[in-house]
Amino acid sequence: MTLDIAGDHALTLLRDMIRIRRLEEKSAELYSKQKIRGFLHLYIGEEAVGVGAMHALREDDNVVATYREHGQALLRGIPAGEIMAEMYGKANGCSGGRGGSMHLFSAKRNFYGGHAIVGGGLPIAVGLALADKLRGESRITACFFGDGATDEGEFHESLNLAALWKLPVLFLCENNEYAMGTELSRHVADRNIANNPPAYGVPADSVNGMDVVAVERAVHNEAELVRETSMPRFLELKTYRFRAHSMYDAELYRSKEEVAEHRKDDPIEGFQAKLFDEGLITQADVDAIEADAANEIADAVDFAERGEWEPVEEITRHTYARDLS
Repeated sequence: MTLDIAGDHALTLLRDMIRIRRLEEKSAELYSKQKIRGFLHLYIGEEAVGVGAMHALREDDNVVATYREHGQALLRGIPAGEIMAEMYGKANGCSGGRGGSMHLFSAKRNFYGGHAIVGGGLPIAVGLALADKLRGESRITACFFGDGATDEGEFHESLNLAALWKLPVLFLCENNEYAMGTELSRHVADRNIANNPPAYGVPADSVNGMDVVAVERAVHNEAELVRETSMPRFLELKTYRFRAHSMYDAELYRSKEEVAEHRKDDPIEGFQAKLFDEGLITQADVDAIEADAANEIADAVDFAERGEWEPVEEITRHTYARDLS
């Protein structure tokens, strides 16, 4: 089966997946060196989801993400340096060094988190969509969340309200088969997560989240339907994370053999191989992408290293209402 994709766009998708992978690998390295502290959740293995989905959305669409959001933030246009500085806790980070890895944010880019609470972004997405509807805005709100969030009350409440109030929300479930350390079959009676939303009148579908082209097309189609109808829709993106839940995770809940088997379906290696087979890229193209990514990440680390810590005398700003001057 041919990819049926333009060469330039294929290169863009490959480039962005590699950019995310290299950012995450460097973040893991810096965490081990204690340059990055706190929690760190890596996106390695799930790059096709972030890249495909973000390319399918419009620049003015709202995006709400989880604590595993570095890839979406990078593709929304937050510079790698500001992302890295935020993980360092520096004042030149995209959230002023106050959010860290789990709270990347950029209001001017309509990127509303980065949320540490499981399912915490779902009601916020509903609120953003409601505000846009009341203002007569035409954009949609895309909300990313993991399979574990489907157990939370916010998930059911948010789907219900989005359908009840006829809100343009695209619910994007990144199903990586594990809610922290709990395998899918241990926390849901029905492994087919897409069976849940229709109970609230929300149409639902699934797509192979390891195939960047399939993700982009599915998200584009769903987003356009949300745009046309001003009604919510749900898309399950079936993926798999190659690293532990977080850098703190001892990963005792799954075998190395299982992970190794899934790594055979690496979204970057698989896509790159198809592009070679169809003559859409050359080794020189890949070498150039890798060199550009390496330079981007090196510059990001340098930006973070040179960043200043927030002055101690300002540490209480944004804590109480009276300090919001």
